[in-house]
Formats: sequence, structure tokens, C-alpha cells
Amino acid sequence: MIAMNRLLETCGAAASALALAGCISIPPDRHPVAERDLALAQHAADITLARDAWPAANWWTEYGDPQLDALIAQALRSNPTLDVARARIEAADAALNAQRAQGGGQAALDAGLNRQRYSANGLFPQPIGGNYFNDASVKLRAGYDFDWWGKHRAQVAAALGEADARRADRAQAEQVLAATVAQSYFKLQSLWARGANARAQTDTWRAIVADTARRIERGIARSDAQHGAKLELGRLNERAAQLASDAGREREGLRALTGGDSNALAQLAQQPASVVLHALPARLGLELLARRPDLQAARYRVEASLGRVAASKAAFYPDLNLVGAFGLDAISIGKLLRAGSRTLLLASAIELPLFDNGRLGAALDAVRAQRDEMIADYNQSVLNAVRDVAQDGVTLQGIENQLVQHRTTSAASEALLRNVRLRLKQGLADQGELRQAELARLKQQDITLELLQAQRQAEVALNKSLGGGYRAPDARVAATPSSHAQ
Repeated sequence: MIAMNRLLETCGAAASALALAGCISIPPDRHPVAERDLALAQHAADITLARDAWPAANWWTEYGDPQLDALIAQALRSNPTLDVARARIEAADAALNAQRAQGGGQAALDAGLNRQRYSANGLFPQPIGGNYFNDASVKLRAGYDFDWWGKHRAQVAAALGEADARRADRAQAEQVLAATVAQSYFKLQSLWARGANARAQTDTWRAIVADTARRIERGIARSDAQHGAKLELGRLNERAAQLASDAGREREGLRALTGGDSNALAQLAQQPASVVLHALPARLGLELLARRPDLQAARYRVEASLGRVAASKAAFYPDLNLVGAFGLDAISIGKLLRAGSRTLLLASAIELPLFDNGRLGAALDAVRAQRDEMIADYNQSVLNAVRDVAQDGVTLQGIENQLVQHRTTSAASEALLRNVRLRLKQGLADQGELRQAELARLKQQDITLELLQAQRQAEVALNKSLGGGYRAPDARVAATPSSHAQ
């Protein structure tokens, strides 16, 4: 009968709480920020490359360079930036698990044994007062949070959004690291190639200086020609030294990226540049959201902020919890297991904020402001992503056009060298003309190396702008932007 009365009281309390909930007034959201619709995001139609495609997951393997593959694999294994990202994921997962554990039912078993002397002049009369007694108890307590207004669910959603954002952050760190290693490697290869070209030009100028000296001895050349040749030789020596210094600096930067020791890149060798068909998707839209981990991280943080807003709104409503306990309590261990030692508790707790609207409203305004900040950050990330793709695509397209134009000049230098060699065999040209033709070809080769280096850098930058082969792990990202006026 007592239990039935308790149940009726609890039901009555729940009904009262529900009735009071209808009187709750939540401050309106006055200036919500609208989420940008990524489906409308496109680059200009006149930006086109060799093919319409997105980067592959391991896009760097398309260059067919085992050295590059090994360097990126090493960097992804041992870079401290990824260790930091991994630790942040673990922290976010721990926070998510802790949040999930706070909801639903809770149970605990308490047991205690103590010996106490009660005061003869206190609350308890004799025979308790003035004597020692043992107190033994065993109690099973249980409670349940019904989460009437979804506060706990919203808190779990916020923690889940943050955990997902941390995972996307790590994917972004991996893509940035892979792109940085590739760009550093290609720059080092270019510096080595240009250094070899500079040394070849230096050798040619040394031969010109020697030829000029012999011609001066014969009285068929002036000393000014020799001074000019030495001046050009000095400039080339300076340039070769600068290229060697830049290559050493780049090698050390690459070694740091891969986490290698002092001998890590000792076996790294110069490789010829390979040809890769450049790709740019014809349309971006929501596909870019699924491909860019930084956009995913920004989107997940929007979801987390929406969960915090929902939890703050739920705090305005009354909270009803049920608590029950059953156990044994006796003043001696020998009586602990007797039927008369039984204890039973059924209780309900209602928490209703009455004069707390100011604090709750301020807290709600704060999380709404954070939500607006996250949405604005997401919107800016969308603009940045589309801008990056467009600019990198234009850059790569422009470099390819330059290479097409430069091939004509380079072919002309090759033709000139062939003709001079042919005329030299026929006795119609001298060594001076031959060396000048060789210098012209070497200068054009240096320009080619510069353009190929710029092309490689632009290729990698475009792959990174397109998400570097990342693919969102779930289908939530494909949802159209929702209204967040909460």
C-alpha cells in the first residue's frame, strides 16, 4: 500500500512537472546565422585541366617515385603533429564516453560496518546512551534519469560532434603533411637538377674563358672579351653555390618532416620528373564537403554547437528523477540478515528553475553565440575551400600554358645546337659558336626545370585543396544544410 502511494505521488509530481513545462518561456533567438549552402559552390567554368576527376586516396603514388612514397609513409608514421591529433581524439572519445555514462539508470552497492559509543547525555536514552554498539548495513541504491526534455541526448550529441571534428582534424593534418612532404621533395629534386644544369653552364663558360685566352695570345681577341667571360663565370659559380645551399636547407627541412636521423636521407637520389595527367572536377558542390576534412571538422563543430544549444534550452524545463534503495541495517552483525533489518526507500526528485531565468538565459545566449561563431567559421571555410580550388586550378592551368609556349623556344634552342654541330663538322662554324649554342640550350633547360617545379608545386596544392583523397566516413555529410534558428 505504501509503495502504491509512493507511485501515485510520483505520477502526480510528473504530471505537475509536465503542466509547469507548458508555462516555460525560453528567450527567442534574435540573430541566427544562416549556414551557407555548399551545393551552390562552384569554380569558374573556364578553369579546366586534362581530365575531370578527384584526387585518389594516395595521390602521390601516381608519380611512380618509390622515394616519395617511402618519405610520405615515414612522415605519416612518426610526425609529432599526428601524435598530438591522436591524443586529442582520445581525449574527445573519453569525454564522449563520460557523457554517455551519465544518463539512464544508475546503481550502486553500499556496505558499511562501524562501532560507536553513544553519549549518555545525548539524543538517545539508555540502553543506547552511554554504551557501544555496532552498526552494519548493506544497501542497493538505484536511480533513473528519464531525460524528459532531451538534455542528456543533446549533451551526448555535442560530445559526439566534437569527437568527429577531432577525427577530421587528424585527417586534415595527414593531408597537409603528405602535401608538405611532396612539395619539399619536388623542390629538392628541382634544386638538384638546376644545380647540375648550373654546373654544366659553368663548365661551358670555363671552356669559353680558355678559348678566349688562346685567342688573345694569337692577337685575334681583346682582353675585354675574357673579362666578360670571367664575369659570367663568376655569376654562374655564385648561382651554383646558392642552389647547393638551398638544396641543403631543403633536405634538412624534408628530414625534419619525416622524423629521420642525421643519415635518414643519405641514400636519396636525383630522379627525373615524371608526367602526370592533371585533374580537376567539373563540379564541386556537396562533394567538396565530403572530400575536405577541414570542412568536415567545421561542420561537425556546428553540430556540436547545436547540441549545446539544445541542452541549454532543456535546462529551462523541470527535471524529474526517480530513486530507490533496498538494504539491510542492524546494530549488530548477528541481526543483519533478519527480516526486521530490511530497509526500503522510494523517492522522486523534481528540480524546477523558478527564479533562475537570468542565469539560464545568459547561458543560452552564450551557447547560441558559440553556435553562430561555428556556423560563420564553417561558412568562411566553404569560401576558402572554393577559393583555394579555383586559384590552384588557375595557377596550374597557367603553368601548363607557359610550358606549351616554352616548348617552342626550347625546341628552337635544340635545333640551333644541332645546326651548329652540323656546320662544325663541315668546317663552317667554330667552337665558340658551339659553346654559345650549348649555353642557349642549357638556359632553356633551366627555365624548363623552373616551370616543371612550379607545375609540381601547383599539382600538389590543387590535390590538397580538393581534399587529398579524403572521403567522409558516414552519410551525414551529404545532408543539405539545415536551419539553425534555435
